[in-house]
Amino acid sequence: MKIILVIDDNPDIRENTAEILELAGYKTFTAENGKKGVDAALKEKPDVIVCDIMMPDLDGYGVLHMLRKNEATQHTPFIFLTAKTVLLNAIEARLKKSAVLETKYAPSLQGVNQFIRDIRDSGLMSQLADQYEVLTLSKKQHLYQEGKRPRFLYYLVKGKIKGFKVHEDGKEYITDLFSEGDFMGYPALIEDKNYDDSTVVLEEAEVMQIPREDFLQMIYGDISIAAKFIRIITQNVKEKEERLMSLAYSSLRKRVAKALVDIHGKFNSTGENKPIEISRDDIAHYVGTATESLIRTLSDFKGEKLIEIREGKINISNLEKLRNLLY
Repeated sequence: MKIILVIDDNPDIRENTAEILELAGYKTFTAENGKKGVDAALKEKPDVIVCDIMMPDLDGYGVLHMLRKNEATQHTPFIFLTAKTVLLNAIEARLKKSAVLETKYAPSLQGVNQFIRDIRDSGLMSQLADQYEVLTLSKKQHLYQEGKRPRFLYYLVKGKIKGFKVHEDGKEYITDLFSEGDFMGYPALIEDKNYDDSTVVLEEAEVMQIPREDFLQMIYGDISIAAKFIRIITQNVKEKEERLMSLAYSSLRKRVAKALVDIHGKFNSTGENKPIEISRDDIAHYVGTATESLIRTLSDFKGEKLIEIREGKINISNLEKLRNLLY
């Protein structure tokens, strides 16, 4: 049960507000002035603080200032008590925002995707519509291309898409693999620059287009939300850098093993054990090796019973051993 602190010097308003909140399913406690409210907040650590503005000695702004200076309460949702009729809606909105800010998201594509979904679903951005135009794309069709200006945030409803770059020598390097539930194209939107990679459909896909303006409003409409998002994508960039280092210094066996584990995770985010169905060429581009070398390594893994290959599909037999391959 969520706990709410009500601070108000008027006893009737204070008790009536507490009663309304208790009837709505919250646990409440009260304070009769600003100073006692600060002490109560530091002691009880409420989930939300509802506070009157006009109070003697220490008014609502002073209470907010003192609580924001304290590490234990600096992120506690705070509502000034000015309109009782919208109080419950305001509390729900603050709790949803607080839940998003307190969640520890993984520093990965999956973590970024979950963060964006939580912001969208929290109702914090009422301007963000539930549905936008959905495109149906055929295999090998491009979604966006390197050097072009971004106009949309893309949400993959169905199918698989790869992100890639082509080096000067003509070799392709896969930057990302996207599956159902993933968002695409946000780095260029955030940094306000042209796309630095391209995307192409691996199997027939359905993609929702979210206009650039709506996405930026969703992220930057609240500075605390923007700061958290930037922290997550910064960590995600570090993971990509570590993958590049792995490509440069790890043995081929370890690189292929890591690639299989990564791809398996990307296409089995719900805990299933679907086989890997992308082409050997694409896996080789993800690893950064020749297709022939990849095929030889896959053959070795099959002989060691780490994987099975049926009708061209790769089934991982021992995920843990593959993940912890020593050489």
